[in-house]
Amino acid sequence: MNLTAFEKFITLIKYIFSSFLSIELLIFSILLFVILIINMKRRKKIVTYTAIGLYLSLLIGTMIAYSEYVILCFKTLFKVIIRYICFPTTVAFFSTIVLITIIMIYTLFSRKLSKFKKISNYLFFSILYYLFMSFIALVAYNRIDLSDKIALYTNNYILVIVQTSNLLLLIWFIFTFFYRLYLFYQERFD
Repeated sequence: MNLTAFEKFITLIKYIFSSFLSIELLIFSILLFVILIINMKRRKKIVTYTAIGLYLSLLIGTMIAYSEYVILCFKTLFKVIIRYICFPTTVAFFSTIVLITIIMIYTLFSRKLSKFKKISNYLFFSILYYLFMSFIALVAYNRIDLSDKIALYTNNYILVIVQTSNLLLLIWFIFTFFYRLYLFYQERFD
């Protein structure tokens, strides 16, 4: 469907005024925006909690109203995550390495990270770099075209390297999430 920018705008306006639900969602979104702007100016906890409450009530209300679709979305998301861990595209794999490099540079220069977090980052990233370089070496040695997923993933070594690196990256993300959560609660309650 090729629409001009004006036609897209008109279509969006038609949608906004097409049903009570879309008008209601627009009003809630505007209300949330106004509360967040007020929070920037006043910085009071009541405004912050009101914004969080409004956002969560919108989210929970939508999830309850469309519970079947939400469950379907979570199932699909889980399948996509598993497919990515097992058979990622080479673009995703290279993007992951770029992300890791950026985080590694941040870790090197950061004064905010604890020694424990720096050491854990260095360990995870060193292993991921080893796996990435092994991936490149195997692809070059076997003269495999990076755009040919079938040729890439029929090689057991390449498949295991890619799956292991993605699993390790997932473990690192989970570890980092819980570590930050731990630091947040330690700072908050100590």
